[in-house]
Amino acid sequence: MNKPDDFKDAQDKYIVPGLERGLLLLCEFSRSNRTLSAPELARRLKLPRSTIFRLLTTLETMGFITRNGNEYRLGMAVLRLGFEYLASLELTELGQPLLNRLCDEVRYPCNLVVRDGRSIVYVAKVSPSTPLTSSVNVGTRLPAHATVLGRVLLQDLSLAELRELYPEEHLERFSPNTPATVLELFDLVQHDRQRGYVHGEGFFEASISTVAAPVRDHSGKVMAALGATIPSAHIEPGRLDGLVLKVQSSANELSHLLNYVSDSQTNVTPLWRSTHHEPV
Repeated sequence: MNKPDDFKDAQDKYIVPGLERGLLLLCEFSRSNRTLSAPELARRLKLPRSTIFRLLTTLETMGFITRNGNEYRLGMAVLRLGFEYLASLELTELGQPLLNRLCDEVRYPCNLVVRDGRSIVYVAKVSPSTPLTSSVNVGTRLPAHATVLGRVLLQDLSLAELRELYPEEHLERFSPNTPATVLELFDLVQHDRQRGYVHGEGFFEASISTVAAPVRDHSGKVMAALGATIPSAHIEPGRLDGLVLKVQSSANELSHLLNYVSDSQTNVTPLWRSTHHEPV
């Protein structure tokens, strides 16, 4: 029987050092480190400057890095690779048609987002053909604790898990509606969970409202949030119920397509196959 160390040694034999170094170099760039110099990269990666220059030249030639003077930043090839990854996700493949239909029905921008740590990431988006413009696109990242879609994605976390994710005493405020503490966030998220959807008026941006619902996978975990963005600080009471119903229905249908089975069901049946159904 092979020992763990033997397995690791076998894996190490097939690692390409140059490729590994190039990928590690790309990972040094981030939102807080948008531009880096060759000497800084050499220091961070503990590699000779000559090696760093060869890596940078190769990545620049392929479009993964761009140079401005002595500073380097990520190139468009990284973005294209990211979009291809998003497009390859089963979630986006199944969710895109549902977003298209929901957008046609409600005539508002509709989004599908996932959580990455403390951020939400937009993985699919559909906008109606109206003059309304949105400040978010596929790939946009926003703070989870301060957004309606983020509240949906935090629903499965216990108070201890939330405290681990947000160890600070006070949360960053983006509007008067942003929870000030982890305990306040937890209480808010638990009420959302019991309600089955989230409705926020001016929660992150004063002039924008959002209605969102959870998308669950086969294990019952919240894996995404599906929502509609309304370009108004307030939603007319007569329209709210209809919006909630349509958003919930789309989120439930996507959950079923991802093999989620609620406690009250014995079969995985997409909602669109039934002419009469109640929101899960």
